Amino acid sequence: MLNSNDLNGADLFSRRAALKTAGTGFGYLALAGMLGLQNRQAQAGVSRVDAPLAPKVQQLAAKAKRIIFLFMEGAMSHVDTFDYKPKLQESDGKPGHGGGKLVASKFKFSQHGESGTWVSELYPHVARHVDRLCFIRGLHTDTPAHPQAVIQLHTGARVASLTRPSMGSWLLYGLGTENQDLPGYITINPSPNFGGAVNYGSAFLPAHFQGTRISDAGFLPNLKPEVVTPLQRRQIDLVQEMNRDLQAIPGAPSELDGVIESYELAFRMQGKVPELLDISREPQSVLDAYGVKPGPAGSFARQCVLARRLSEAGVRFVQIRQGGWDHHNNLHKGLIANSAATDQPTAALLADLEQRGLLDETLVLFGSEFGRLPTAQGADGRDHNITGFPMWLAGAGVRPGFSYGATDDYGTHAVEGRMHTMDLHATLLALMGLDHEALTFRYAGRDFRLTDVGGNVAREIMA
Repeated sequence: MLNSNDLNGADLFSRRAALKTAGTGFGYLALAGMLGLQNRQAQAGVSRVDAPLAPKVQQLAAKAKRIIFLFMEGAMSHVDTFDYKPKLQESDGKPGHGGGKLVASKFKFSQHGESGTWVSELYPHVARHVDRLCFIRGLHTDTPAHPQAVIQLHTGARVASLTRPSMGSWLLYGLGTENQDLPGYITINPSPNFGGAVNYGSAFLPAHFQGTRISDAGFLPNLKPEVVTPLQRRQIDLVQEMNRDLQAIPGAPSELDGVIESYELAFRMQGKVPELLDISREPQSVLDAYGVKPGPAGSFARQCVLARRLSEAGVRFVQIRQGGWDHHNNLHKGLIANSAATDQPTAALLADLEQRGLLDETLVLFGSEFGRLPTAQGADGRDHNITGFPMWLAGAGVRPGFSYGATDDYGTHAVEGRMHTMDLHATLLALMGLDHEALTFRYAGRDFRLTDVGGNVAREIMA
């Protein structure tokens, strides 16, 4: 037990000393955890060592609090969906400048909203929201190979073998989380291909900044939703005390900080996550609006509902995925199927966020790792195009009903407002209140950042 003499030396009343001298230490550890959590929530900007996931002070004036990334994996054909090219329609069957035969889109485009934005008939629901959307039309990237391009979009790494922290991990590192009982970064149905876990990993950042993987059915691996018992609490306390004892030894692995935080987060999640991931609690009218249905056909709709629920609960970065856009053949049937799966849920997500007052503080990003060429590949396909393609944003901080940049008359090359992947990352970080040049982490003797040695913020798109 502590006595009055112990209080005379500050070093004797350290956290470790208190834990070791307070009987078994379990009761004090639980109290310290609760008091520490209250303190972390009350103080933004505390050190990452003391409270790595606590909310932090932004480096810039923040436009958005969180991001929902709708990832169309495999490269959506932009000239058939959101990048209307009248010249391409007129040139059907003619030789393309880079070889091959130009192929007009078989889908009808029409203008929508006060902005007069052209949208394909494949996206009638999203078309009703064009005055909320901000198109970035001059994107380009470095490699036409899916794995490298997907990894670059998610982590900034130009070479797939160079493992870097994912975009969500950088955001969590820079901003912390708004809910201490939930992961700050969640990825739903991530692909096992094209880099797999690298795309939501934390690489050399501490482990607690990596993405948490769940399924569209709300399944979280290794999470036990049963009632938390006092015995579980004591077990966690014992493991954590052992972890902290090891952490105090000189030369202990730096990853222990992430392990300690992960144990506590996993314990807290047991009481919060199962209810949050149960979309059956939503009114049927909401589920119908998203187009939720059983089986694989309703996967993307379920993901959208989960993304809204998670964002509303304070998750900083949520990514959802629709695969199957790699249309080297069966282009038109594939586009019809994938667009049907994503159109209504995407539009419903935008409307739902706005109705709940969340769109003004949430940034929605929709797009692929690159686009597709205007020329034919085989009987019914289009090959990869990395030199010009669009994405769109909606919500916090961006100009609604606005288009920035453009591709050429055939949708092949970005010719105006050209933005590299690094520029996209720099812009997203700026919208979240982070300076991409100042958001660094020292590793292996040098400072790393998401945008490496490049990146320009596209301030033209900001409201």
